[in-house]
This record gives sequence, structure tokens and C-alpha cells, in this order.
Amino acid sequence: MLKKEKSEIKREFRQRQTRQIIALTAALFLVLLAAVLYKRPDLAGTISRSTLFGLQAISIAAFLGYTAYNWRCPSCDKHLGGNIHRRRCGKCGAVLQ
Repeated sequence: MLKKEKSEIKREFRQRQTRQIIALTAALFLVLLAAVLYKRPDLAGTISRSTLFGLQAISIAAFLGYTAYNWRCPSCDKHLGGNIHRRRCGKCGAVLQ
């Protein structure tokens, strides 16, 4: 593998990692916001509990779908697993950081 290819893999992994952290933060925010509004419905007016539950379910499903799309090795395109601070791909051995 050429040095340029290795640096390109590292750059793309960093981009994917950043997007993954942003997606995780957004999903957690929406789920926690819906949980707070579920317990304290007076904070945001009249929002039904089923709507809040739906918001949580959609947030989780969207995050899982996005993770399946985004969290892949830039070299072999296999899923990277649960560790967001990976150093190497478990499938092809590409150096990610």
C-alpha cells in the first residue's frame, strides 16, 4: 500500500469518526429531550406521550441506520464494530489512526 493511500484511509476514517460522534450526540439529545418532555409535559405545551415515544423510536432507528451506512472501514467497507477509537480494521488490518 502506498503512503498516499494510507493517509487517505486515515483521513476518511477521521471524517467517518467525526460524523459518527455528531450522529450519536444528536440521537442522544433527541432521546433525552423526549424523555424529559415525557416526564414533564408542561414544558413544551401539549405533546402526546405516544408522539414522544415515536420521536424516541425514530431517533434510535435513524441512528442505527446511519451507523450501518457510515461506520465502515474506508479500505474494505466492512463494519467496524462498537469501538469508536479503533486503530486498525478487524477485517483487513488497515491502519485507521
